[in-house]
Amino acid sequence: MVANEQHIPYSQQICQEMEASAKARGTGIAKRTPAYISQKMREGKAVIALHADGRWAGFCYIETWSHGKYVANSGLIVIPELRKSGLARRIKQKIFALSRSKFPEAKIFGLTTALAVMRINSGLGYTPVTYSELTDDEAFWKGCRSCVNFEILQSKHRSNCLCTAMLYDPAKEEKFIPLPVLAQQPEPVHHAHP
Repeated sequence: MVANEQHIPYSQQICQEMEASAKARGTGIAKRTPAYISQKMREGKAVIALHADGRWAGFCYIETWSHGKYVANSGLIVIPELRKSGLARRIKQKIFALSRSKFPEAKIFGLTTALAVMRINSGLGYTPVTYSELTDDEAFWKGCRSCVNFEILQSKHRSNCLCTAMLYDPAKEEKFIPLPVLAQQPEPVHHAHP
């Protein structure tokens, strides 16, 4: 579901799992704070998955760059016991649909080291690109400073790093993928009249 203020209490747990997951994989990640995650929830720019008992199960959020010309679906995380269950794909589909509805003209991009995320992105119509096709917004690149691989990025003059860059361009891909439905609406019931 699209996250909102009622989900703010999960922010600390989400940040802790993001950091723990990156350490376990030995990969870099831009660190997020609970305040930052909470703000995304308040703005309606996040998707959260919950267990039936109310525990959080997964999360992803939207960032915008270059005055809304670029959108990133960032911070995708699923709790360890639900990984490889298809939940990450469902979250990415939902955040992609939310991004397209909020920013229909924006290019959507992501940087990842995770093969599973690359496969999900490919299924949504993203293609691998060079870093030069991403936003040149300095605020975006500052987010990489907290990544363990930041020195590699700097040494390559931001031309590449260990992450794979992927981009969905609505101008090129509109015919490739239909927009997912944000919310299922029940079919109207038609009653026959005598």
